[in-house]
Amino acid sequence: MDESPHILVVEDETALADIIKDYLVDAGMTVTLLHDGAAATQTILGVQPDLVVLDIMLPGKDGITICREVRAESNVPIIMETAKVDEIDRLLGLELGADDYLCKPFSPRELVARVKAILRRSRIKEPNKLEHGSVGRLQIDAEKWLTKLDGQTVNLTRREFQLLLVLQKSAGRVYSRSQLLDAVFHDDADVFDRTIDSHVKNLRQKLKQVAPDFDPIRSVYGVGYAFEL
Repeated sequence: MDESPHILVVEDETALADIIKDYLVDAGMTVTLLHDGAAATQTILGVQPDLVVLDIMLPGKDGITICREVRAESNVPIIMETAKVDEIDRLLGLELGADDYLCKPFSPRELVARVKAILRRSRIKEPNKLEHGSVGRLQIDAEKWLTKLDGQTVNLTRREFQLLLVLQKSAGRVYSRSQLLDAVFHDDADVFDRTIDSHVKNLRQKLKQVAPDFDPIRSVYGVGYAFEL
């Protein structure tokens, strides 16, 4: 983007909204604030910002409804705010299509980091690369069950390969452990949520053996994992 990214913040707590705006502006972004949910969908679709920060509890219309309405018309990146960490699991189960979630209270610096990461992904994401399973330094061939990092083959188990493929195909999406279990272990009922943690740990170790600086899998505390470009 040649111009500064335009971020639309939908947050009814004016003090928090002002803090978010200050941090985003300091990071070189243009910010529009909206304190009510009633006209949020229309505003988002009309303004077409580069990213939306969307609170769940809003007067006029809640963030869940807004996210669903926007997703029916637009793929604009959305970061949702919630007041309860336990609620994130429920939100993931609703498959709203949000790109990330933050639990209040959160660090404004953390929000800025998340915004930058999502904007970076949206800039470099190229359809031809995703169709062939190639993202930057990482190449995944689903037909040959082959993974290469910096041109070097990474020897993965079948489960590790499936896990990496699921995460990479929806880069940026936060998956709960239960969703990853359903996607990777759908044929095995005798597994538990923590099985995913074990496979992620092994997967990270194997990737780092090839490239110590490469760690694309982000842990989302209390929720699950996401693949970051």
